[in-house]
Amino acid sequence: MPAAVEVLAGRALSGVNMLADSIDEFVAGWRELTGAKATVDLRSRLYLLDALTPPAAPGGRARVADHGDRELLLRWDAAFHDDIGERQPADGGAAIDERLGYGGILLWEVDGVPVSAATRSPIHAGMSRVQTVYTPKEHRGRGYAGAVTTAATQSALDQGAEAVVLFTDLANPTSNGLYQRLGYRPVEDRVVVEFS
Repeated sequence: MPAAVEVLAGRALSGVNMLADSIDEFVAGWRELTGAKATVDLRSRLYLLDALTPPAAPGGRARVADHGDRELLLRWDAAFHDDIGERQPADGGAAIDERLGYGGILLWEVDGVPVSAATRSPIHAGMSRVQTVYTPKEHRGRGYAGAVTTAATQSALDQGAEAVVLFTDLANPTSNGLYQRLGYRPVEDRVVVEFS
């Protein structure tokens, strides 16, 4: 039985997020110990920026979102979570307010109209994480996601980040391909499993 299973024995465990190489052994041990059934919820990949390689500009420009964009960002956040099949966090508005407070949301605009957004975390221990990247369906396929991701990455670098990372859903080949073209390199694969 894996050591992690032994350490967690006797505790309620609704799920785990582990390295892909370790998940099967852990799930088998947890199932043996508890009888719980496991369902894979997400397979993701962590990327680390090597050297930023901006794409050809699709037209438009980046700008830091401000409180005047809050209602748009709330709608886009709900649409993003719908697109990926997740419930919107209960504190979605608070998270947006926090990011607006430190300049962590970048918008890509065309003729003054926002067409895509990317968020980034504050810098901690020299690292920032590009988080949500969203383009409404009517604006997809034009390069806006790549442009706004580049802007969010450059913003983190300009603020002093020594490392910029992001996670992708491995089920989305579009985003995985895009981020590699922008200069991000795979670091590790992870699996989120829920127990019932």
